[in-house]
Formats: sequence, C-alpha cells, structure tokens
Amino acid sequence: MTQALKDILAHQQAAQRLSPVVELETRLDRLERLTNALLASEPRLIAAISEDFSYRPDIESRVYDVDLVLGEIRHAKRHLKRWMKIRRAPVPLIYKPARAETHPQPLGVVGIISPWNFPVQLALAPMVAALAAGNRVILKPSELTPRTSEELASLIEDAFTEEEVATVLGGPEVAAAFSALPFDHLFFTGSTGVGRKVAEAAAKNLTPVTLELGGKSPAVVMPSADLDRAGRRIAWGKAMNAGQVCVAPDYVLVPRKKMLPMSDAIMGAFMHFFPDGPESADYAAVVSDRHLARLNAMVKEAEERGAKIFRLEGEAGNTRKFAPTLVLDPPQDIALMQEEIFGPVLPLIPYDDPKEALEFVAGRDHPLALYVFAEERAEQDLWLARSLSGGVTVNDTAIHVGFGSLPFGGVGASGQGRYHGRYGFETFSHLKPVVRQAKWNGMALAEPPFKGWRKRALKMMRKLM
Repeated sequence: MTQALKDILAHQQAAQRLSPVVELETRLDRLERLTNALLASEPRLIAAISEDFSYRPDIESRVYDVDLVLGEIRHAKRHLKRWMKIRRAPVPLIYKPARAETHPQPLGVVGIISPWNFPVQLALAPMVAALAAGNRVILKPSELTPRTSEELASLIEDAFTEEEVATVLGGPEVAAAFSALPFDHLFFTGSTGVGRKVAEAAAKNLTPVTLELGGKSPAVVMPSADLDRAGRRIAWGKAMNAGQVCVAPDYVLVPRKKMLPMSDAIMGAFMHFFPDGPESADYAAVVSDRHLARLNAMVKEAEERGAKIFRLEGEAGNTRKFAPTLVLDPPQDIALMQEEIFGPVLPLIPYDDPKEALEFVAGRDHPLALYVFAEERAEQDLWLARSLSGGVTVNDTAIHVGFGSLPFGGVGASGQGRYHGRYGFETFSHLKPVVRQAKWNGMALAEPPFKGWRKRALKMMRKLM
C-alpha cells in the first residue's frame, strides 16, 4: 500500500507541475462536478451512514453531512473570483514608488484525513476549500464508517480523474503511511491524540498541517441566563448525532443554586425532542460497540463515585443507541471529566461565582468551542474578553460551525489552522508576496559606500521605516 500511495502522490504532483496555473473556469468546473456527484450519491450516502452507525436519522445525515457541504460549495463559487484576485498591499514610504501585491497560488497536492462522526461533511468540506484554491486532493476517509467511505470513493471516482482527486481506503496502518507522505499540505480532523501523531509524521517532511481536533468544550450558564432557553439549546447541541460532534457541549458550568432547575430544563428538552426515548426516529446511535462500552463505563464510574444520574427512559431496540444522560457534580478525577466524552452524556458542574467558572475553564486545555448563556451583555463580554477558545457562540450551541463567513478551527490542544469560506481558500493557498520596483526610485541611498550624504540620509530613514 505504501508504494501505491507514493505512486498516486507522484502522479498528482506531475500533473500539477504540468498545469501550475489553475484558471477560475477549471476550479468552478471541479466544484460543479463535486456538487452533481454529491447530489447523485445522496441516497446511497445517507443509507450507508445509517448502516455504519446501526441507525442515524436521514434528516441528520442530509442536513449535517450533505447540505453543509453544498452550502460550502455555493459560497466558494459565489466568491471565488474575488478570492483569486491579486491583492494590493501598502508600501512603506522609503520604498516608494514600488508596488506591493500578494498573488494567491495553489500549494499543489493536499492530503485530507477525515473522521467518522460526520463522514461526508468532514471529508468534503476541506476538499471544497482545497479545490477552490486550485489544488489536487488525496482523501483518506475513516475506516470506522466503511460503507460510507466506499460510497465516497465511488462518488469521487465518478466525478474526477485520479490526477485531480483520489481516495485511499484502509485502517490505521494506511493512515500512518498517508501521514508520512510529502504532501504540500496535510489536513486532519480527529482526536487530539491522533493529531499529535499526524503532526509528528508530517514534520519529518516539513509538511504544513491543519489539525481540527476537539477537547472538552464547555457551556457556561451565567446568573442572568434564561434557563429554559439555555436548557433547550444545550440539549439540542448535545443530542445532535448523539453527542458525537467535536463542538458538542462537553460539560455545563451552572450557578450552584440553579443546578436542579438547569438539569430539569435540559432533561425536559430531551423528553420534548425524543418523546419515545432512545427509540425515537430522530435520535442517532453510537458508531461502534467499543464507543458504546466506553460511554457505559464512564457513566458507571461516575455513579459508583456518588454522582447523581438522570437518564432519558426507554429502550434502544436493535441499535447501539445510548440514552441522553445528565451527570450532576461528578468528581473531577474520573474519565468523564478527564477525556472528551464524544457521546450523549453531559456533566453539570456547580460554581459559586463567575470568577470560579473562568478559572475552571482557563485551568484546562483551550476548548474548540465555548458556549455562554447570559441575558446581560456584561456577562457575555466577560467571557469574550477573558477566555481563549477556537470559537464562541452566545446563547446557542454549535451554530457558528455553519457560518461560511467565519473561520473554524481550534487553538492549542484543540487544533491549529482554520478553514471554511475564504479562510479555507487561504489555508490551501500560497499568498506569494510580489514587489514591483519602479525604474526611478530612491534605493541608491542604500548602496555603499556609506559616506557623507548617504550616511546622513540612512540615519534619517529610521523614522520612515
């Protein structure tokens, strides 16, 4: 497999060298072909996702895996001509009348390693940005959703030649070999632990990487928050895809006196969303037996250590569905509070004053997302000014991910780099700086010998730098 990977990369690199300038029409054509192939494959992709998960609502797969990608494509096509334009830059006074510009250029061949939780969206959304920037792409989708990965490979084969976009399938060994290839850029979405291995492998080739990771994203309920509103939106963000979302609220910080009302509001929202319990048609299953066992072990440990558990009642049928579960005030040293949960289990942590809540979040890795629920602007601004996270949504959860006009990415352990919209275009482009010097210019001042008037002029130029 290693040699086959090298051959695909070499084939794409050779094609890129032959056509280093990728015109607007070519880029738009590739995006249009991706649109048509995605729409033609939509029913098969949705069925494959549900089969891989043991059950996933069609509407979730359509909205979060297909529609979000179609939105990214439309946004890119609408703005691509402007993104590709040469951009004028300011010129320091001492260099005038020179002109300065940046020229966006394709990097070359981009590698994408995508995860299982949104197996279509997180494979194709970065591909949209890479194609818009004029690159060629090799995709390695997740082995944990094998049927969906096979459908993706078929979709790509129908839409593109192998020298434009290629797909490689396989498990961890293939992923390791893939990470070690000398791509012009490597894009990875997944866990922080695997992200470190990907970055280490890429570093041997000095391959630049974008890491879209995760971590424990908090929701903070401030004293002025509307508890019913907060409960509904937190429950929505946690129940989406059964909590298997990198930006799902991982835990909730709640004023101590409001712990029970807040838990009632969240559980009430779960019951409203899923009146038939876990069997509800709109509720997804967990992706694998291993992940299901992990969630069960987390909740069991919390219960054995004395935490109070609230769980949506009902059976899971013949699927791997795990009921939405609240865990009140768990010990901080258990797995539930040390690891990213990535499932429909939500700890509620009490605090006595906002400073304590700020310190709680600041004492941990910077999260990929932060959710602040507050009706008072001063409470909102407190978190915006004094916290560091990948993104923030105020009085809602997760929706910032759908904004093509905003960058998406983490900070520190939650990731590095960004994409979506113009930010994705720039991630996969080399913004080449170009200076055009005029025939008549003052640069003779900088030529030796540095005596007399030249020396005096150079001394004065310090003020003009």
